[in-house]
Amino acid sequence: MHIHVNGRNIEITDAIKAYVKEKAGKVAAHYEQIDSIDAILTVIKNPSVSESHIAEINCKIGGETIRVEESAQSMYASIDLVCDKLERQVRKFKEKGLAKSKGGVESIRTTQSEIEV
Repeated sequence: MHIHVNGRNIEITDAIKAYVKEKAGKVAAHYEQIDSIDAILTVIKNPSVSESHIAEINCKIGGETIRVEESAQSMYASIDLVCDKLERQVRKFKEKGLAKSKGGVESIRTTQSEIEV
């Protein structure tokens, strides 16, 4: 699996790169079908923007792409938030795939119940 870290308006230090790889690596350990993870870290240099550190992750699983984005006041906080969000999305994707493979299991949203009046 490949983890690529890119930065916009920020110099990517070894510490930030290692932190992203550590956090995203934990997500990748849950689901071995992940092909690659691309992280884009952005800093908005406008003083009127309160949450100026943005972390975006594109995760490729088979033919699908999961994209998550979070912003915070510090880069490490935004990385934590985006990795938590990515973990939830990957878990949801994995459970959806397992439900399809079992066959006949329907989602609550698609089943219709009759309401007696």
